[in-house]
Amino acid sequence: MTENEHRDHILKISRVPAKVTPALAGEARAIATRIAKAFNYVGVLAVEMFVVRKGSRRTLLVNEIAPRVHNSGHWTIDGATVSQFEQHIRAVAGLPLGKPIRRGRIEMMNLLGEEANDVTRWLEMPDAAVHLYGKTAARPGRKMGHVTRVFPE
Repeated sequence: MTENEHRDHILKISRVPAKVTPALAGEARAIATRIAKAFNYVGVLAVEMFVVRKGSRRTLLVNEIAPRVHNSGHWTIDGATVSQFEQHIRAVAGLPLGKPIRRGRIEMMNLLGEEANDVTRWLEMPDAAVHLYGKTAARPGRKMGHVTRVFPE
């Protein structure tokens, strides 16, 4: 599970593992599994959920279903043994799936707008991997790239 932090309604930071209870994580897996089975889905499927209070307990509310690789999973490029991109291709091509193992505690930050013009500070960090998307026009809120940091657990 990935824990996402939005700023101005745009994904800014993804953290893995998410800070949720094992029970809530199990509930999320069950919901995502039901959705994938209902669509007879093959490939990477992102199911965005909100943790909401229901009386004295916390439960999940599905917000978005993305039948594709998703920005909140870009951390897998550097932070897992198999990226979401490779796993998606394997699945739709009928190839054996890889065993995704997280390489540590992960933090991925989207570079929004002009933030992509100042990547020097990230490039100086030995635990940071910078990915620029090659977009030419930097507009406020536009995802221009991301930085992934992998920390030992």
